[in-house]
Amino acid sequence: MSEAVLLIGTKKGLWIARSDAARREWRSRLVPEFEMQGVYAVGVDTRGERPRLFVGGTSEHWGPAVFHSDDLGATWAEPPEGSIGFPADADASLERVWQIQPGPVGQPEVVYAGTQPSALWKSTDGGVTFELVRGLWDHPHRAEWGAGFGGQAVHTVLPHPTDPARVSVAMSTGGVYQTADGGETWSPRNQGIQAKFFPDPYPEFGQCVHKLAAHPDVPDRLFAQNHHGVYRSDDGGAVWKSIADGLPSDFGFPIVVHPHEPATVYVFPLVADANRIPTEAKCRVYRSRDAGSTWEPLTNGLPDESYVPVLRDAMTVDAADPAGVYVGTRDGCVYASADAGDSWVEVARHLPDVLTVRAAVI
Repeated sequence: MSEAVLLIGTKKGLWIARSDAARREWRSRLVPEFEMQGVYAVGVDTRGERPRLFVGGTSEHWGPAVFHSDDLGATWAEPPEGSIGFPADADASLERVWQIQPGPVGQPEVVYAGTQPSALWKSTDGGVTFELVRGLWDHPHRAEWGAGFGGQAVHTVLPHPTDPARVSVAMSTGGVYQTADGGETWSPRNQGIQAKFFPDPYPEFGQCVHKLAAHPDVPDRLFAQNHHGVYRSDDGGAVWKSIADGLPSDFGFPIVVHPHEPATVYVFPLVADANRIPTEAKCRVYRSRDAGSTWEPLTNGLPDESYVPVLRDAMTVDAADPAGVYVGTRDGCVYASADAGDSWVEVARHLPDVLTVRAAVI
């Protein structure tokens, strides 16, 4: 491995950090890209000859856009006519890009985006331009999807690794939806997921999913961090069961799967929705090596005192071996582990509110 590149999206721009070969020493640019834009989505596409980086920025003046770079962020491009926007007949305006997700290896030009209001977009030109997936936008449930505390958005897109017709999305609020026909039709997949804020705590849809994750080697085993609930499905989302036993709390935002160990998963518990600080006021990532049957706190190198949460896209992994794990906090700190979470070093501090992180080995 030569080095790792880490994209750090914040409320006031993008920072790019690069590591040494051991991923223990990090250097970052002193001046942010997209200064004063809210960067809620970043992405790294490593399927081509060179990595393509993505940024979903939101300018208070110009609005939201998707930018891409083929030179590790030295320059950025956006089509003159704009990269993403609702067609006139949709009667909607794009508020924010929440997710940028490259498609499977077998579809090298496909890139997905999830946005606020809740919509899925598909690019077939490598993420340069995006078209609205009308099957989800025109779904009869859409009028009943509500807004979570952070807005009403599709924030997770999981393309199936081998079946190009299958895609899963998750939204706050609305729940998990899946297509098996390339986006023409969509079905809710929330059986077993509790929504305590509804009179019926187990509705067909309407759940506030915070994040969804899966490993490409076991695509029908899905993990979900919900608004009070950590779940696993072993049948592609048809039925979910709780895996929160052993955690100090079932509330949190991110959930991430190890790149080489499909049964290893990471979460960052918070006290509760009404008290969004780390449990015991300690910065602690929790890891399960058995698909959620048991959990262990990871502490070595993380702060013993912390009152700031980690948001849904502010935890990620790289593909190195051993795997790198990365966490960004709302007080502008970023921590990296080069040994799958066993020990941590500080990458950055005093950044603006960290919203999203993505990493890649180059």
